[in-house]
Amino acid sequence: MSASIDVKQAVQVSANQSAPEDLVIVGYVSGAFGLQGWVKIRPYSTTADALLDAASFWLESAAQAAVVPSLRELKRLSSKVHGEDVVARLDQVPDRTAAEALKGCVVKVSRQAFPALEQDEFYWVDLIGLSVQNLQGENLGVVRAMMDNGAQSILRVAGSDVPEAELMKHERLIPFVDHFIKEVDREAKKIIVDWGIDY
Repeated sequence: MSASIDVKQAVQVSANQSAPEDLVIVGYVSGAFGLQGWVKIRPYSTTADALLDAASFWLESAAQAAVVPSLRELKRLSSKVHGEDVVARLDQVPDRTAAEALKGCVVKVSRQAFPALEQDEFYWVDLIGLSVQNLQGENLGVVRAMMDNGAQSILRVAGSDVPEAELMKHERLIPFVDHFIKEVDREAKKIIVDWGIDY
């Protein structure tokens, strides 16, 4: 079992553009790459398949996202892994200046563009928000976030009422491995774990 897991005129949605309803944040533009308009994207997951396969990216200005939603679809011309990042060539981004203007933009991809997974594999986005119960039927909270320690993915579980700023004080860190994860029921929005309430 495994979990896989982002400006000026460049982020305005035109009147005839409509964003898909299944957009998922997959990373953010961390800067320009080279001189010919390539952008450097830092993925939010250790696997970046969606950034390598999606036909287009939707970019949103992080500064404006909280105030006025502003999205722009940019066609992916090419992309490849470069160290911990993905570098991509996008339509309408002709040079380094245009690429630098996108720095800080959140990168979203349609959920339909995600590659199919094997049985018992899940994307992080599909786990966040699921309730977590142990084998004794005790509620441990909900999956508030995910993290990766290099060896495996880890559920960050806490009550839904815990403020984001206090999450680290109250969370349970449950490794997403067969030994602890007994069932993931996405339809019931529930994960069953072998984990004591006092761990």
